[in-house]
Amino acid sequence: MGEQPLSILRAPPLEEEEGIGALTLGGWLREICARYSGREALVLHEDGARISWTYAQLWERANEVARALHACGLGKGERVGVLFTNRPEFLSATFGVALAGGVACTISTFSTEAELGFLLELSGCSILLCERRVLKKDFCALLASIDPRIAESQPGEIASARLPFLRHIAAIGGGDACGIEDWQAFLRRGDAVDQALIDARAASVTPADPGALFFSSGSTARPKGIINSHRGMALQLWRYVRFVATSDDCRAWSANGFFWSGSFVQALGAALTPGGALVLQKTFDPAEALSLMDREKATMAIAWPHQWPQLQAAENWAEVDLSSLKYVDPRYPIADHPTVTATWQEPSATYGATETFTVSTTFPSGTPQEEIAGSSGKPQPGGFVKIVDPLTGKPVPLGDRGEIAVKGPTLMLGYVGIPLADTLDDEGYFRSGDGGYVDAEGRLYWEGRLNDIIKTGGANVSPLEVDATIRTCPGVKLCQTVGIGHDTLGEMVVTAVVLQDGAHLSEADVQAFARQTLASYKVPRLVLFFAEDELALTGTNKIKTADLKVLVGARIEGENA
Repeated sequence: MGEQPLSILRAPPLEEEEGIGALTLGGWLREICARYSGREALVLHEDGARISWTYAQLWERANEVARALHACGLGKGERVGVLFTNRPEFLSATFGVALAGGVACTISTFSTEAELGFLLELSGCSILLCERRVLKKDFCALLASIDPRIAESQPGEIASARLPFLRHIAAIGGGDACGIEDWQAFLRRGDAVDQALIDARAASVTPADPGALFFSSGSTARPKGIINSHRGMALQLWRYVRFVATSDDCRAWSANGFFWSGSFVQALGAALTPGGALVLQKTFDPAEALSLMDREKATMAIAWPHQWPQLQAAENWAEVDLSSLKYVDPRYPIADHPTVTATWQEPSATYGATETFTVSTTFPSGTPQEEIAGSSGKPQPGGFVKIVDPLTGKPVPLGDRGEIAVKGPTLMLGYVGIPLADTLDDEGYFRSGDGGYVDAEGRLYWEGRLNDIIKTGGANVSPLEVDATIRTCPGVKLCQTVGIGHDTLGEMVVTAVVLQDGAHLSEADVQAFARQTLASYKVPRLVLFFAEDELALTGTNKIKTADLKVLVGARIEGENA
């Protein structure tokens, strides 16, 4: 009788992967812009105007930023903050930094003053490129509050003890702010720079170099700065076409911030790699989004789960023509629109994280359900997955549950300020903190965060599974499930719900809906209703689990009293 196999998966070698081009961000951009030069790459509607860039214009605008950064004295590997909504300048700035040999640090426009200060301190940016106003937020005012010396400085001469590396800020709409240079004035700095210098800079960048710094969403703790290599990012941009099976007819609408790694690679990889276009929306407004999809004949809609029902509830839902939509999954509420006939399958059998620049395991669009078998996919070329005992770190027998650990060509270079040896195990795997198992067919099954798994009456319940079901209940806008201590069960399943405006649901209504899909022990024993402003949400409309448990506990205590 032989030894029982261990829970270790190995994908085919990276060298066997097809469809991969240059493995730097600048190289990816150069190849697609040369290939699709005259095609429209992006469109944005702003202040009554339609702003459109071709691929050739995207290439030139990125190089324009690169020349300005060179004129500002940017050195190789220096970090440049990129603080924009989904507008054309996000792309020209991010790729301009890459072409100039720098490292783009993408910063969330949801950031408060305290969060912005923390992110700038952590990243050590020497230059910040930003959008002055986002909705009611004035980032120039926030920067002046973070350190008043910023407002007292001349552009390019910032000297801040709190942000000692920051010397230059340029902002769209920032011309009247001391210390902050207007965007056009910043670009003019590069007018005298020879393009050959930028070409030489871009050529010096290697796939192993840091490509960009993305921050975690902060839903479980303070955000971490995650340094991704050029190779990891470029690989995923090339691969995404295979994942989603898009072609040059892809016109992808998205209002989800490209400062999140998932939003970045999904939109750019799906739309730009095959020669399609981005339909940009700076901030999410459901009615405006529907109008954009109609007007620009979007073929793909990229949304977070909580946004689908908001689109469906928009006042112009019945008026718009969404017949152009091709790359939307029939499982999502937008497919209920009478003009939508799409049959495309979103590759939701996927596992990944910012630490692996999104996808580690997946099944491409179109994979039969019997092959997916409820899993999170198989490792991608060059990748490895193992399931380890959370306490010992040793691989568990095949099929046993444990902690997911991954490594491969898209694995991060590390966290800012944390030694790599403190992050990876002795074999170079990143231990994710997620629970799951693998099967004999090489599939990974992800079951959620280990510390979030609810242990109720001797059974394990994934709050992600409960949320995925309740989120589709008509009238539910947001939901999040947690385990709350219980005398006999250990923990009981409790779901916090925010309703759509005008919706009326009872606890029994939500529980009855959940029972249609979930086993009885997974159905929440309590459903608590909250107003949206009662929850402190992150940019991805999540509330920190620990905070939610405190809030739910206080509500239960109050009701019991």
